[in-house]
Amino acid sequence: MSGRRDSKDGRRGRTEPVLGSLDNLDGPGPAQVPDDGLPHFRVEAPERRAYAGKPVPPPRQRKRGWLLPLVLLLVIGAGTLVYLQQDRLRGMLPATELNDTLTSADQALAAGKLDGTNGDSARELYEKVQAAEPDNDRARDGLRKVGQAEVARADAALTAGNVDEADAATNTANELLGGGTDIERLRQQISRARNPSAQQGSMVDQAQAAFDAGKFDGPDGAGTLYRKVLDGDPNNPVASRGLDKVGDALAAQARQAIAANDRKSASGIVERLAAVVPNYGDLPSLRASLAETRKQDDQATAGLLSQAADNLRSGKVAGDGDDNALARYKAVLAVDPDNTTAKGGLGQVAQALIVQASAAQDAGDNDQARKLLDQAATLAPKSADLAAARARLGDGHAQAGGVANAAAGSDDTTPAQLSVTPEQKTQVADLVRRARAATARGDIMTPPADCAYDLYRNALAIDGNDASARSGLQSLPGVVQNQFETAMSSGNLRHAGELLDTMADLAPGEPGQAGLRRRLASALVDQAQQRGNAGDREGARQSLDAARRLNPDDARLPDAYARLQSGR
Repeated sequence: MSGRRDSKDGRRGRTEPVLGSLDNLDGPGPAQVPDDGLPHFRVEAPERRAYAGKPVPPPRQRKRGWLLPLVLLLVIGAGTLVYLQQDRLRGMLPATELNDTLTSADQALAAGKLDGTNGDSARELYEKVQAAEPDNDRARDGLRKVGQAEVARADAALTAGNVDEADAATNTANELLGGGTDIERLRQQISRARNPSAQQGSMVDQAQAAFDAGKFDGPDGAGTLYRKVLDGDPNNPVASRGLDKVGDALAAQARQAIAANDRKSASGIVERLAAVVPNYGDLPSLRASLAETRKQDDQATAGLLSQAADNLRSGKVAGDGDDNALARYKAVLAVDPDNTTAKGGLGQVAQALIVQASAAQDAGDNDQARKLLDQAATLAPKSADLAAARARLGDGHAQAGGVANAAAGSDDTTPAQLSVTPEQKTQVADLVRRARAATARGDIMTPPADCAYDLYRNALAIDGNDASARSGLQSLPGVVQNQFETAMSSGNLRHAGELLDTMADLAPGEPGQAGLRRRLASALVDQAQQRGNAGDREGARQSLDAARRLNPDDARLPDAYARLQSGR
């Protein structure tokens, strides 16, 4: 650009801007640029300019002092945010253990393992996750599915007629689902299933009719019918009052028997009352009255038992009059039918009679031996020792199909007195072999003709002096006791009870059997509690009844019956 001054005005005035020549803007260099009449200026690079004779230093960078505090503030803020939100951030991290538990729960649900107590059921696993993480949607949904599966299980159980299983599944479903239409439907179906006659008539009316007829207990008694009504409707007031009336009637009968000093009848009535109305209010006082009556008789009973034991030791086993063991044991049982010592004493009397019979046979008095064995048979008909003694005497020969007597032509000649042929020895050996195999299978008293007991007896019927057959037969009580221990260890209480009865048949009066009965009774009470906790009330009642038959004096029975009746 260029400027000029107004020549007409001698004063220094404003310089008007003038656009210079544009022709040489792209020229080769400044030397060719013509003079435009304007002042010329030379501008040099800053490093070439001098200031007070020295080069001018380059300009300094401006300091940014605010950046560092800002970074520190940002770091502090981020740390505070992490601290305040640590729980939320932790929840965002992968939870490997919980995921594994959920996977196991899903697998248990798919396998139908819905509930249990071992920690590996679907319900337990889902609840474990929920306890660690209450808001876990997958666990919540899993528990809902378990509840629905329990509903399906209850429906299937009802279809199959398993009412107790359906009741237990319904209760579990109710806990998980919190009620609902399916739960109400199932409960109504269970109630109808427990009371099939309710649709055709009132079971309460039937119970009242039985009560009026004086039929208080038993399958068709008033107590049983009222109890069935309460199983389906625990709050039924009519059935509750009716069951109390049954208790009052049985208690009145028990008091009359106690007043008449009929301890046997009184004890039986009290036990019937305990079975029908286990939580009857006056039951403890009735038991106390019985106990007091028992105390009054204890001295006399103890005297009789002591005298009976003395009779056994002195050889006064049986006979006419009261001065013998058999008469005194029977006298004790007349007063106390459940006296285990007296019951065992009868078995000891039978054993003593068998020993006397063997002595009579050894003395050649077979007739006296038979009389003694017949008397023992009235007390212990299935005794192994009795069977061995009869075989030795020859009384089992005809039953076994032997022909030795007929061949000898004399009724007094026994197989033991005859020479045994090689064929008979082979037959005896085969019977003993089969008996041992039956023993190993556990077939002691059944099936008939193919059990160890019958096979050994048949072998002795051929050769009453065969040592292997006799020892095998007499070893059966010990074999059965070992089987009893195995059944108890495995929890098979029903089979244990059967084995205990077999022991009582084979070895009556064995002192150790009383302790075995107490053990089995205690295990049955435990089983009843487990069944009750699982919702199987009928099974629990059956276990308690079996325990009561084995050991009526078990201290846990009254409370167990009361808990069952109240539904606890």
